[in-house]
Amino acid sequence: MATTEVTATISDAEWRVMRVVWTLKQADSRTIISLLEKQHDWKAPTIKTLIGRLVKKGALGTTKQGRQYIYTPQINEQAAMDAALLTELEQMCAMHRGTALVHVVDQLDLSRGDVETLIAHLEQKLPTAPASVPCDCLPDDCEGSCDA
Repeated sequence: MATTEVTATISDAEWRVMRVVWTLKQADSRTIISLLEKQHDWKAPTIKTLIGRLVKKGALGTTKQGRQYIYTPQINEQAAMDAALLTELEQMCAMHRGTALVHVVDQLDLSRGDVETLIAHLEQKLPTAPASVPCDCLPDDCEGSCDA
């Protein structure tokens, strides 16, 4: 599976289509439409438009099987999620990213294993973490006192 740099341009609705295809590994349009119509009360033409956009962006590949097209993901799910999250975090002030992550973790349902993995990664990162992270909002103008 190729990893394509399209995650920054995938809309919220397109993410829902990708989640279906990632879960099923491959799917025809009827299956995608059936599932998304039930989940989101969307109409078939809307879903077909979303599928077409994802093909055009390189996120979905197509193969013809008889009269149907089979859609397969062309981007790795975990890599896409990682890139999307990092893109969002990079838009925030560096001083406040940690606080934003804490708030996100507080609101997510995480398994015990996920929590243990996070703790282990944070414990590994702690010895080399700087005492503070400088603001990166305005070059040469911010003295580390940005307001949240």
